[in-house]
Amino acid sequence: MSTESISDRREHIRSISVTALSALLGVGAALASASVTGHLEPAEAATQTTPLLLVFGAILVQFVLFDFTSIYGEDEFGIKHYLFITFMTFSFWFVVWGILLTAEYTA
Repeated sequence: MSTESISDRREHIRSISVTALSALLGVGAALASASVTGHLEPAEAATQTTPLLLVFGAILVQFVLFDFTSIYGEDEFGIKHYLFITFMTFSFWFVVWGILLTAEYTA
């Protein structure tokens, strides 16, 4: 096995793990948001700030987790990575919470 193929495989596994964690934490934040605002009408629930705090907390947890586990190793954890994690987590949270609000999910 060449060194280049090992490096490519490591990069692929890292990309999958970062994307999966962002997706899972986004869905988790949406479920937590739905449980916090489950007793409210959808229009009123959408005006609450607690769900936004939950998704921002999920995003910050990822930044700390990636720094602590050094999943990026010696590579630079730049603005592109911060934007990707923020976008993926927020997108999954927004879509899943929107579906739960439309379905009038109560936890």
